[in-house]
Amino acid sequence: MNRKIAVRAAVGASAMALAIFSTAYVAEATAEAPAKAKDAAPLAKMSHAAAAKKLSDAGIGITSSGGCSDRNNSSCTSLDQVNSATIDGAVTLKGASKCDLTVTGGTETGHASGTYSHWNGYKLDFHMTSCLTSYVKNTFTSIGGNKWQSGSGNVYFDEGNHWDVTFHNCGGCLSGGKG
Repeated sequence: MNRKIAVRAAVGASAMALAIFSTAYVAEATAEAPAKAKDAAPLAKMSHAAAAKKLSDAGIGITSSGGCSDRNNSSCTSLDQVNSATIDGAVTLKGASKCDLTVTGGTETGHASGTYSHWNGYKLDFHMTSCLTSYVKNTFTSIGGNKWQSGSGNVYFDEGNHWDVTFHNCGGCLSGGKG
């Protein structure tokens, strides 16, 4: 009987030590995380100007059939209310692919609705180039229906005349991922 109590106490103490160690480790990792990690939160919304500057600084262009950035006009290309992780994902894609990228669609009205939609800040459309097409099709996993998925979970949809990309995250931007 005393042996059972001793074993239970040892197991309990081990579990307690593991819990304390895990909590301390998480606290330390959080305290040491770079400031950029906080900026990459998927739901941190950006203004059009801030997102456009970040893309421009990374060498990513933006084009609009209407020559405008009004979120409520479907012929504009707006980045207003885009998720910061979406913009970081585009920058990661540019760096990993080494391709010229041009955003042709953002958060403006006129796209399909849904949780992971353009309007909600998760998607960007990119001009179709042979470089980007080759990179996506040779780097990511085909999941059928003209869609490819990156290792980080982002989904690339070949819509024939452009790439529609759903950024569930920044594509490994904090750990050197591939988009």
